[in-house]
Amino acid sequence: MRTSVVLGVILSVSAFGLVGVAHSDTAVAHAETGTAHIETEIAHIARIEQLTPTRSAVFVESASMRREVQVQVLHPERAPGPRPTFYLLDGVSAGSESGYTESTWTQNTDIEAFFADKDVNVVLPVGGTGSFYTDWRSNDPNLGVNKWESFLTRELPPLIDEAFAGNGTNVVGGVSMGALAAGNLITRNPDLYTGLASYSGCLDTTAPYSQDFVRATVASKNGDATNMWGPAGDPDWRNHNPSGNAEALRGKTIYSSASSGLPGAHNTALTLEGATAIVRGGPLEALVHSCTQAFESRLEGLGIAGVFAYRDSGTHSWPYYEDALHDSWPILESALRR
Repeated sequence: MRTSVVLGVILSVSAFGLVGVAHSDTAVAHAETGTAHIETEIAHIARIEQLTPTRSAVFVESASMRREVQVQVLHPERAPGPRPTFYLLDGVSAGSESGYTESTWTQNTDIEAFFADKDVNVVLPVGGTGSFYTDWRSNDPNLGVNKWESFLTRELPPLIDEAFAGNGTNVVGGVSMGALAAGNLITRNPDLYTGLASYSGCLDTTAPYSQDFVRATVASKNGDATNMWGPAGDPDWRNHNPSGNAEALRGKTIYSSASSGLPGAHNTALTLEGATAIVRGGPLEALVHSCTQAFESRLEGLGIAGVFAYRDSGTHSWPYYEDALHDSWPILESALRR
């Protein structure tokens, strides 16, 4: 089967996300989490640093994460609000390329310029490498404490709404690892979001190949997915399966994109980075393409509408994610204006 062959290639290179190579586990954990803080009863914003007229770094003392967590917010330069919020999650590297000073979205795409003239807050977590932005059942020796669902769904939204004139209407999206995470956040917290954007993500965790896919992603950052959702067959894998829990998406606005995996307009093999995007990102995107088709079929079976954007060429790499973000905006904007 094509899926099995593709999966073998992917697992051999531990390539999920294609947003950076694996770093030293201890170095990544320490660089990302910083100094641990004593757990407090209520999360609060410690400080806000305005980086540009349309981007601010927000440092939150998180009770659930037991440390200070940075998120960056894209916002209009001059607009009184209130306005909706788009929570957009990163891929597996989660900002490690910049030493966790910014999201990979702002480092590798034109996202800040794209949203500069739009009346919306875009929230970009910094950090979370290999975490799937979920609540782990156990602390990981290398990836530390991960209670991202608690942070993103309970602690952060009221803080963002208060500090940046949010109106309580939210959409969640993500790329690659973050796409699966976004699918879980909306299906597990459907009252919080009106829409979902999945960019080159596989929204399934129970098929054998997809569970191996997730485990390989976590392992690529020297983490152990058993600390996340337990051993194979554990009910927590079903509880974090957007495809299986897709009934919760009824009435939501859904955008999902994937490319074929064949080299496209943004690919060139003239550099090491370009060759890697083809050799590693091609098979990975081909698997994502198949997984996205399966997700579309799942929604069709339930009678749930969604917009599915397939491209005849393109690999698992940032230029294609940027294209998909631009393409998705008119659809997501409709969900944010409800």
